Amino acid sequence: MQFIPYSLYPTFIRPFLFLADAETAHGIIMTGAKLCSKRPLLKLFKQEVAYRPVTVMGLNFKNPIGLAAGLDKNGEAIDFFGALGFGHIEVGTVTPKPQDGNPKPRMFRIKSAQGIINRMGFNNKGVDYLVNNLKKRKYQGILGVSIGKNETTPIENALDDYLICMRKVYEYADYIAVNISCPNTPDLTKLQAKEPLLKLIKPLKEEQAKLQEKFSKYVPLVVKISPDLSDDMLNTICEICLEVKVDGITCTNTTTQREPIHGLEHASEWGGLSGEPLRALSNLTLQKVNDNLKGAIPIIGVGGVSNIISAKEKLNNGASLVQLYSSLVYRGPNVVKSIVDNL
Repeated sequence: MQFIPYSLYPTFIRPFLFLADAETAHGIIMTGAKLCSKRPLLKLFKQEVAYRPVTVMGLNFKNPIGLAAGLDKNGEAIDFFGALGFGHIEVGTVTPKPQDGNPKPRMFRIKSAQGIINRMGFNNKGVDYLVNNLKKRKYQGILGVSIGKNETTPIENALDDYLICMRKVYEYADYIAVNISCPNTPDLTKLQAKEPLLKLIKPLKEEQAKLQEKFSKYVPLVVKISPDLSDDMLNTICEICLEVKVDGITCTNTTTQREPIHGLEHASEWGGLSGEPLRALSNLTLQKVNDNLKGAIPIIGVGGVSNIISAKEKLNNGASLVQLYSSLVYRGPNVVKSIVDNL
């Protein structure tokens, strides 16, 4: 039996959280989520949602709605977020070594637009800490792990970091997302160019084959791209992903564009913009990628998903799965049930 009526979140819980700055509120949420992940507390927060099964990348999802990477970077509250009804959860982005990320303040709410700007910079406790949490999880849904590189690793050595993370999480992940599009780590988005991308993804696919043999388990490899790419770059990325047989593409990461929030509070802060202001741009990128792929590679749609309409936009434009994050901050856990139940 659910103890908390999540429909009351916007009225009673959000105002309290919004008294604190965005990152402090995130810390409060994660502390509570970690505590609530422990049984028997977990059953008090469980949210029953409709069963809407879908098979993507050879994996069986109980519904197509997932939690995007960035909220639970270290896999500390997987069981709590799973109890909210998500069909899949993506943790990370994780790096080989722990790192603090960028200086604070580094997260800002665009309240009037239900958006968030962040420049966290892959702050996380390192891949070994994450793996330990993956081992302890009880969540039975699909679990994805987003991997990246340490800021101190030169871009020409990025492959080394991705390989370290991939090898360590492979046994415990259902899929692995290669984050090459976060705008908050220096030079990272350069990996989306033709030669760097090919030099990164091809060896990762080769390593995937070795790990499949080692663990007798195939873990799909997903590439997460930016919404700020030119049509030529999008075409090239799709060609490479088709050539090396990438298992999925996520459209999209956050944007550095500011047109949708021009003149609003915090609009001049640098970092990646997510939430409702990203919706149209991420949908456009999704449409273009879908036109390129013609169904050959599954797409995960993320960016501005806050209700059944915006979720269906992603699905109608070619996404097989949908992820959300910012709307959980603004609308609370009930957004998951509202979307899934109405699919």
